[in-house]
Amino acid sequence: MKRISPLLLLMLLTLTLSGCGRIKQPKTLNIGILQIVQHGSLDAARDGFETQFNHEVKRVHPKWRVHYNYQNAQGDQANLNAMAQQLTITKPQLVLAIGTPAAQVMARKTRTIPVLTTAVTNLVQAGLVQSNQRPQTNVSGTSDQGPVTAQIKLLTQLTKHSQQPLGIIYNSSEANSLNQVNTARTYAKAHQLQLKVVSVSSANDIQSALVGLTPKVAGLYVPTDNLMASSMKLIGKQTQRAHIPVVTGSIEMAADGGTATYGLNYRDLGKQTAKMAAHVVLKHQKPAEMPVQTAQHLQLYVNQSRTQALGINPKTVHKP
Repeated sequence: MKRISPLLLLMLLTLTLSGCGRIKQPKTLNIGILQIVQHGSLDAARDGFETQFNHEVKRVHPKWRVHYNYQNAQGDQANLNAMAQQLTITKPQLVLAIGTPAAQVMARKTRTIPVLTTAVTNLVQAGLVQSNQRPQTNVSGTSDQGPVTAQIKLLTQLTKHSQQPLGIIYNSSEANSLNQVNTARTYAKAHQLQLKVVSVSSANDIQSALVGLTPKVAGLYVPTDNLMASSMKLIGKQTQRAHIPVVTGSIEMAADGGTATYGLNYRDLGKQTAKMAAHVVLKHQKPAEMPVQTAQHLQLYVNQSRTQALGINPKTVHKP
């Protein structure tokens, strides 16, 4: 048996080690997520986004990994600013901003990192894009603009035997909420519907506002906004005592304390946003050139326990 010379052995070992150095490690994508507050709708949007984005990446690059840097400000503006700054420093491939305040803060922190947003009603009015068709900024995403007129029609269906006006409670400090209220007012005026509208600016105001409002209305409309969504259990308890139906701006809000709604599913909206994110991260498209999208599917949701408690047969509730 021939002996291998020390020189040849060294050369073979060097080639082996250099070959090992050329083995490609799986690529890791870093995705930032900034969320204004924790509640059902926003959590569902985030869950849908992560599920769909993982699928989009694995379909094209099976060995790639996705790391999510998730930051939740829990409704605190100071936290939101600090978290947005921290995400900017880490230089992720993309940031998902969930909710209008998160999107606005993120857009102020960076003009170079791609930002997609979801659960924002009006991106133009929020100052995030130049137009829905041509954003012309580093921001685009999906709007959660709900079918307000259809939701008011649904509330009139649930209260058709009452002569009392319809009630609305909304957050006066959020522009998205005011837009929905104005749409409801326009519809009510055109169809000779009476409204009683009250506004609040903090969670501390909701209980007293409901105590004053619920005895005077046949039913309550609660538009989509972060404050109302995070307070739906309280709203549900108070309206149950008053024995009145509640139509909400989102399905998750109806599930948390409402009676019914006709609207979008936030998990599906998150998935829709993830498909846009795949085009940004994997195909290098720019948000500036990606039109803002709206929900592709709307559905009727009926909270059966709530309708039955009101003496309403859930099967009689139909799409407006």
